[in-house]
Amino acid sequence: MPDALDAVVEDGVAPAGRRPIPSDHAAAILMLLFAEEQAAEILTRLEPDEVRQLSEIMYSVADVGAEEINEVLDLFIDKARNRTTLGYKADEQIEGMLKRALGDRRAETMITRVAPKKSGNGLEALKWMDAVEIALLVEHEHPQIAAVVLSYLKPEVAANVLQLLPTDVQEDVVFRLATLGPVSAEALETIDALLASQGAGQRSGGSSSSGGTSDAAAIMNIINKRESARIIRAVTKRDKEIARKIEDEMFVFADLIRLDPKDLGALVRSIDAEILVPALKGAEDKLRDKMFGCMSSRAAQSIADDIADRGPMPLSEVVEAQKAIVQAAKRMADAGEIVIGGGGDEYV
Repeated sequence: MPDALDAVVEDGVAPAGRRPIPSDHAAAILMLLFAEEQAAEILTRLEPDEVRQLSEIMYSVADVGAEEINEVLDLFIDKARNRTTLGYKADEQIEGMLKRALGDRRAETMITRVAPKKSGNGLEALKWMDAVEIALLVEHEHPQIAAVVLSYLKPEVAANVLQLLPTDVQEDVVFRLATLGPVSAEALETIDALLASQGAGQRSGGSSSSGGTSDAAAIMNIINKRESARIIRAVTKRDKEIARKIEDEMFVFADLIRLDPKDLGALVRSIDAEILVPALKGAEDKLRDKMFGCMSSRAAQSIADDIADRGPMPLSEVVEAQKAIVQAAKRMADAGEIVIGGGGDEYV
């Protein structure tokens, strides 16, 4: 069960002779204990996938007995007792954990993507629509409206919508998405009106902001290689700096973990130790271990010893070293020596 539902209850200690009730089943049982209006209010706060999963489980637990219900209530009470101050400065806590996990730049992108949803604007209805419906909704609208809509979608859905739009407007939409700043209330009202015509509720908030080169890059990484190359070329003619930023976001140091071991090994062998040491000093453990696994035991031990001997390093040195390795990977990909990027396609 997704985290949003795991937060309702946690697996607990069952009476002797019986296994604990799984958290997703406990959540479903709790939903059936609420009044219809209360349960409906909870469902409006969940993601579509969570609603589908929870609904399926509710059918399977509809005939549980009093003993199981009491166990679930005990779990809920214990959970609630420890969550009395959960909301205190929660926004600061969420921002802090995102920055720790993703880094400042990606965290800001994530925050601007999810935070506006709390205001309950009409764009929330988009996540319940499929790509074809959304494409039909915006295909005759101004490209700026299409860009705003794409900025509120998951990359996979946004990529599908983009490919359903006329070819001659795709580049304009991507460019506007990459340069998207604060979204005006008027733009949100326009989208609300479009959604209302499709039967979705109108719940506009004030202005908001989303989009950026990270969103554009995420979409470019998903659509097929030929189309992404065409769009990047068109954006380059319009603004070389924006195109460069999109390309930089399309492949970053952390993405090296997705490389085939053979290709990663070829890359590692092309990098001097002076660059590998600071780059790996700031790498995630999984990526560092994978890169070590592509070296000889002697080389890996030598790099590991150098990392330990160097002690703390300036963040700027680590970042520059990682950028150098990414640039080397791009050069090797352009030369056909390795394959990088998602979906089995080389980097564009």
